[in-house]
Amino acid sequence: MTAIEHEQAEALRTRIGRVGVWLGSIALEPAREERAAVARIEELGYGTAWFGEGPTNREALSHAALLLGASKRLMIATGIANIWARDAAAAINGANTLNEACGDRFLLGLGVSHAPTVNSRGHEYAKPLTAMRSYLEAIDEHTYTAPAPAHPSPVVLAALRPKMLELARQRTSGAHPYFVPPAHTAAARAILGPRPLLAPEQVVVLESDAGRAREIGRRHIATYLRLPNYVNNLRTLGYDDADFADGGSERLVDAVVAWGEEDAIAQRVREHLDAGADHVAIQAYAEHADAALEQLERLAPLLLAL
Repeated sequence: MTAIEHEQAEALRTRIGRVGVWLGSIALEPAREERAAVARIEELGYGTAWFGEGPTNREALSHAALLLGASKRLMIATGIANIWARDAAAAINGANTLNEACGDRFLLGLGVSHAPTVNSRGHEYAKPLTAMRSYLEAIDEHTYTAPAPAHPSPVVLAALRPKMLELARQRTSGAHPYFVPPAHTAAARAILGPRPLLAPEQVVVLESDAGRAREIGRRHIATYLRLPNYVNNLRTLGYDDADFADGGSERLVDAVVAWGEEDAIAQRVREHLDAGADHVAIQAYAEHADAALEQLERLAPLLLAL
């Protein structure tokens, strides 16, 4: 990493803050309600708002524009924008457009998604690592002739396994792992090295009753246990078929879902930070978006003091 790249990496760490919000259900609200929630998240002091992209919900770059317009200092990040939804030129053109217009407040998180989603778009999910490498090469080779942002638009990868993490280290500003425990954060940092950004997502449930909290947690993880990318990643961390059966073992639920009172949630975020994360994006899991926002309000005083 050159001196300029190192300076850019440090500036990105400062801009995104130590703790952000992965919007989850909030991002599925009508635009007016989501924009109000993002303004409240900014008011609470969180550094970044992350959101995902699926084939049946909002397109990532136009979605980011909505949220940038609802905030003044908050970083807005895709977690992730699907590389099969737009070509590399469209992705970096969009990122540059947003950053030039909004003062370098947009972070482009890219991911290869999952086979069912990719196949439903008419693409073949055969060599995702090769596809991502080619996509990043196309971004690097692309010429942008419109007014440029003050700094190059940062890119991170939704990287879980070693080879994608190595690609993130070599070709981007860092990694945004999703659905991972602190043990993965430690392993990811070892692969990335000290400089690239590491910003894992962490789902949280503000519920002190163990039975109730794990029931809620299992509802959250059900989708992810049907996706091989996430299951195979968890296998590398020591989880096995017994952990994936019947909605997830207590051991697995407790590893990927932070539950309890505010101090317990803060402890989990601290574990990620101690394991090498620069930033943790918390996803408040609740029955509806208003309840998720209430959790974020309760958690802000402790989390933002970390």
